Amino acid sequence: MGRADQGADWALLSRIYLNAKVYTGTARYTDAITYCNKIIESGQYALMSHYSWLFMGDNSQGNKEFILPIVYQNNNEVNWGGTNWLVLGPAGVTELINGLSGSWNEFRFTQSIPKLFPSFDTTIDKRALFYTEGQTLEATTITNQTNGFSSYKFRNINRDGSAITQNNTFGNIADIDFPIFRLPEIYLTYAESVLRGGSGGNVTTALGYINQLRGRAYANDPSSKEGNITAAALTTDFVLDEKAREMYWEAQRRTDLIRYDRLTTDTYLWDWKGGSLAGNAVSSKYNLFPIPTADLLANPNLKNTNY
Repeated sequence: MGRADQGADWALLSRIYLNAKVYTGTARYTDAITYCNKIIESGQYALMSHYSWLFMGDNSQGNKEFILPIVYQNNNEVNWGGTNWLVLGPAGVTELINGLSGSWNEFRFTQSIPKLFPSFDTTIDKRALFYTEGQTLEATTITNQTNGFSSYKFRNINRDGSAITQNNTFGNIADIDFPIFRLPEIYLTYAESVLRGGSGGNVTTALGYINQLRGRAYANDPSSKEGNITAAALTTDFVLDEKAREMYWEAQRRTDLIRYDRLTTDTYLWDWKGGSLAGNAVSSKYNLFPIPTADLLANPNLKNTNY
């Protein structure tokens, strides 16, 4: 884990306050904006120019975007989880692309995330790091590893294309740091909180933050006007979609869908949700994870509703 400094504390508070209505029943969007402002106005953080560089083996170099990372170095942190899991797990992705040998050929997307992008490659939006060769968009058969696109978002190579030096006996360990918090989440939290009625911010500033993300995505330049949207287009639904485009595979989506009441309901469906190809609603109990068996055995009084 990287050093958890004051910025990390503020980022955690902004995330908690964004979700406060789910947790406590009381909205705290003004507080979320307060802590977003503290991070942004500190001047300690800035967007990296190229989106893809954020998820490469040398992503610790010149990176002012990460507020708090989990640090992985192949000579110290040797395990088969972490960013190794994100490099080796995607179906079909080869060593020539991801920098590690022996793909596990497992993880794929449902259609919902790729369809949020203007194309399935990086010709327009450079965040669309989908692996499509030999893969179908629709996952008609769950057990068929060629059903569903995968991703090469996390790659264990240097940004100049050179190989990462392996300093361990295994010779196949990722050097990629994983972001717990990074600046785009703060921009997106600010925008959503403003749109949900929080005080201390405004739509004009929120729009500027969103367009910085899109400028980088479309032109490797946060100041570019490519990809810009208008204030009329900036809605809470747009922010949800933009967060998916910016932060897929960064452990954010489930929490976002719960906050929007879309994880379990039929207002948002994806392939095989609820066990059917077209998708269907499921019990709201799944907004909470089940309590692990070991904990239930240790304390029979523990219980989540409807489990």
